Amino acid sequence: MSATSTCEIDDALVQKIKDFRFAKYESGNAAFVLQIDRKTLKIVEDKVHDDISLEDLIEELPENTPRFIILSYELKHDDGRTNYPLLFIYWSPSTAKAEMNMLYTSAKTYLQEKIEVNRGFDIHDPESLTDNNLRKNL
Repeated sequence: MSATSTCEIDDALVQKIKDFRFAKYESGNAAFVLQIDRKTLKIVEDKVHDDISLEDLIEELPENTPRFIILSYELKHDDGRTNYPLLFIYWSPSTAKAEMNMLYTSAKTYLQEKIEVNRGFDIHDPESLTDNNLRKNL
């Protein structure tokens, strides 16, 4: 069953996200941040970060507005292996207006299906976006 949304995403942006997904990031975390343009109701690119720590990513996120984040997360295992799972993060700060939360929530499942990223996290406060929290839930 396919999700519906109040928002759309251009095929060119979907392709750009797929290219991001298969890029080789070997220098830490990489993040593709998306926002919703309220005038056109389109999901659009906000910023792309290469080699960004979770702390720096939190600093870059708006305090009062939701965002969607596709994170290529550097996961170091105890046996020395490193892999980069792709995570979908719905950043929804508790200070965001209810109408903005509803708009982003209505687009979340649709976007996840469209870009084919299933490992999802809903983050409402900066203290939840930590290595420990992500590792515990992977």
